[in-house]
Amino acid sequence: MRHEAVRVLRGGALMLGASVLLGGCGLLGGNTDQVCADTGKAFEQYMAQVRGVSAAEPAQWRQPTEQLATRIDGLSRKADDAKLKKALKTEADGLRAAATAIGTGDAARLTGVMAGAPKRIGAACS
Repeated sequence: MRHEAVRVLRGGALMLGASVLLGGCGLLGGNTDQVCADTGKAFEQYMAQVRGVSAAEPAQWRQPTEQLATRIDGLSRKADDAKLKKALKTEADGLRAAATAIGTGDAARLTGVMAGAPKRIGAACS
């Protein structure tokens, strides 16, 4: 069961493309364009990193997920736009909680975070 959840998560993570995250970028002023672009890159790099992780080793997802959370948190502090700042901070918090759970083999939280990321971040970037 746990391995199936990780396979589902991997599929969801791979479907999370920068085009979805960055769909609204370019419409706001300040540094929003750059922060949104950097966020898309962070997710792309995360997906590339976890793509090679075995579904039989869910604990190996923890470190890359923690690193993504740290990177997204840094981008939240960099963002000028309050809406984007809040969305990224919320995303980072969710990723941190998910990293803890995935370290024990529970992929449900990470699956939820990754499934909702395009909508949440896309809304803040538009």
